[in-house]
Amino acid sequence: MQTSNGDHGEEENWKKELVKPKADTRVQTEDVTMTKGQDFSDYFLKRELLMGIYEKGFEKPSPVQEEAIPILLSGRNVLARAKNGTGKTAAFIIPCLEKTDVTKQHIQVLMLVPTRELALQTSSIVKEMGKHMNVQCMVSTGGTTLKDDIMRLYNVVHVLVGTPGRILDLADKGVADLSKCHTVIMDEADKLLSPEFQPILERLLAHCMPNRQIGLFSATFPVAVKTFKDKHIENPYEINLMDELTLRGITQYYAFVEERQKVHCLNTLFSKLEINQSIIFCNSVNRVELLAKKITELGYSCFYIHAKMQQSHRNRVFHEFRNGGTRHLVSSDLFTRGIDIQSVNVVINFDFPKTAETYLHRIGRSGRFGHLGLAINLITYDDRFNLFRIEQELGTEIKPIPRDIDRSLYCV
Repeated sequence: MQTSNGDHGEEENWKKELVKPKADTRVQTEDVTMTKGQDFSDYFLKRELLMGIYEKGFEKPSPVQEEAIPILLSGRNVLARAKNGTGKTAAFIIPCLEKTDVTKQHIQVLMLVPTRELALQTSSIVKEMGKHMNVQCMVSTGGTTLKDDIMRLYNVVHVLVGTPGRILDLADKGVADLSKCHTVIMDEADKLLSPEFQPILERLLAHCMPNRQIGLFSATFPVAVKTFKDKHIENPYEINLMDELTLRGITQYYAFVEERQKVHCLNTLFSKLEINQSIIFCNSVNRVELLAKKITELGYSCFYIHAKMQQSHRNRVFHEFRNGGTRHLVSSDLFTRGIDIQSVNVVINFDFPKTAETYLHRIGRSGRFGHLGLAINLITYDDRFNLFRIEQELGTEIKPIPRDIDRSLYCV
């Protein structure tokens, strides 16, 4: 279709007004760089949304964004499987914002996530990308005052982000009206569809429009997801970008140690590695707190986070770590889900996980958005079978740790 010179000139002028980010010069892996060469402007998005995307620092769509955005914009259900840190969050936020009509004063999009931290992070990205659109986004999670959420819902909310239990509570009370909600997104869907959450999810869907669109996003899709898909999601478009790319960019090593040698080994790693920021995982709440105390005694600054802490304390730790307030964070598996801190270049499994799924999510905290990362596993005699099994299940190799680790494997 031809346009007049005047129309063409006007389009060029407003495109110039958009502040495009500087190109990222860091080394990136193929799961981010192997694109079709599309641009965000190819999707005919609203000008205000494009401004938010570029100001957020996005330059070009990643592969999962190229696959998911057009399909979600078309209204079809989507099941998307892609590695942690490859842009899944923006892959559903962008089409959801595009389809939100700010002239209508009701909830149109529901975004469900398994943890409070991920809810806060997701709502923050919605607000940043939609800041020129006047989209009203609210976050609601357990552990906060229900009365405050009820008061907030008396005002206009277009996009509701939260954890399933709290959202269902608000919907059952008739406070959150989801009857006109046309899009439901489930991020970290494998966790959301675990036995504890699945009945809640089914009740929530009953509150939404009968012909609502559903998007499921995760790095792993266990059997529970297939069961839910067959029951609730009609003719989904399936995206799988995990083949050969699951752990690309993350170099994995193990150190064979006795339990009593672990802290000494950790101290050695701290002194020899060039750590921007690290997350150190333990298998229990008690061990998280004990290890954080030991690290502090060794003279290193560190925070710790786990599910039994008060929500206000967890929020403070998360934001302080994200803002660079300390170099090291000791965590339980609470922190494995979707938390995106790009400066984390080293993950250490102080305690080796029991399942391949947990291992995948843990080490996916490093090497965010296609950058390089390092995963080091402290392995005891009792862990040896788990190590072998996880290697087999993920089709990967965890190598013995060398005396010196090449910094180019995990540093810019």
